[in-house]
Amino acid sequence: MITFLVILHISWTSSKAVEPVNQAPQEGVQQQIAQKRVGYDYPAPAPQVEHVYDVENHHHVEDHHHHVEDHHHHDHHDPGYWKKKVTWKKGWKKIWKPGKKQVWKPHWKKIWKPIWVPTKKPGWKEIQVPDWKKVWKPVWKTIQVPAWKEIQVPDWKKIWKPVWKPIQVPAWKEIQVPDWKKVWKPVWKEIQVPAWKEIQVPAWKKHWIPVWVKEGIHGSHYLGKDHEGAEYIAHDLWKKKLIWKPIWKKYWKPAKKQIWVPDKKLEWKEAWKQIWRTEKKQIWVADKKLVWKEAWKQIWRTEKKQIWVSDKKLEWKEAWKQIWRTEKKQIWLPDKKLEWKEAWKQIWVPEWKEIWVPGWKMIWRPVIIQEWFPSPDHHDDHHKEHGWDRADNQLGESRVQYVTAAPNTSSNWSFPNS
Repeated sequence: MITFLVILHISWTSSKAVEPVNQAPQEGVQQQIAQKRVGYDYPAPAPQVEHVYDVENHHHVEDHHHHVEDHHHHDHHDPGYWKKKVTWKKGWKKIWKPGKKQVWKPHWKKIWKPIWVPTKKPGWKEIQVPDWKKVWKPVWKTIQVPAWKEIQVPDWKKIWKPVWKPIQVPAWKEIQVPDWKKVWKPVWKEIQVPAWKEIQVPAWKKHWIPVWVKEGIHGSHYLGKDHEGAEYIAHDLWKKKLIWKPIWKKYWKPAKKQIWVPDKKLEWKEAWKQIWRTEKKQIWVADKKLVWKEAWKQIWRTEKKQIWVSDKKLEWKEAWKQIWRTEKKQIWLPDKKLEWKEAWKQIWVPEWKEIWVPGWKMIWRPVIIQEWFPSPDHHDDHHKEHGWDRADNQLGESRVQYVTAAPNTSSNWSFPNS
């Protein structure tokens, strides 16, 4: 509504201008202001051609040609008058509407790939192990020989002496004695449940290997003659014979062994709860009594004591000498086996992304035009001479271009500024 009032005010002001020279800068400013409107992709409307009729000089002035036409030869005709009219012109406005665009999003896919895993396999290796050999060697042995020595030994003499002897006399005392009440409480009992464990057990496989052995051929065998005619005869010849000898090879095979796995089981266990009750208890009160006590007094007397004196004796002592012998030791040789390992591979999956796409919306805008109306009392033939057709159609349409169809938006579009 405000835009419509501004256009009416501009048109009414421009209709009062007689001098076309002063109106040219104002038309440039109006065209410049109209082209700055945001949201419209059609060109700004050109200022309407104003037709002002000079009654005194009988001249018809047009501002876009900037010249004066002489109309003295039309003085006998009624010029009529121009009237402004508002019409609605169709236009297109560029808008942005939501749309969807297919994009590719990275995703991870689980795959399995073969890898070599290092393992161990059994083998045999000859090693030198220590051993012990029994030998005898002479040594000096320290021994003890008996001897006699006079010593003072203690002795005891029995005597009697008075002493105070502590005694206990009976008495009664009230005490709290514990008692037990039977209760049941849940407890977790450790149990063993059977399970199977995979183990490797040794096994033996029979193999046959070829072996060359000697076999005797009994009797005489003619070998031939030499150049002098001497005959050669061989007795008890030997020949080689290939036989197959069985051997046993040790290998490991998987087996299942029953094991016991610890587990817990909830059971009700009988328990005793301690309570206290009052009872009378016989106690003993400390007292003392004078009694005669037997005692011993130490005295010393001389006696002979057998002692042992150190001496040496030559003896043969058993000893062990270290030797080395060859044995076979089982070792583990490095090996490898093929396993499948979990891995992740990046793939691309389609996804829809919300975007803004351009579109066109049809709108209507007001446009002011001028129409020529003759005087009411004029004859019909005068309308044809003066040109009853609207002059602003030719002038306005030559300078104003209206958009009647949506432009092509297949390329050169962008997102709206936020």
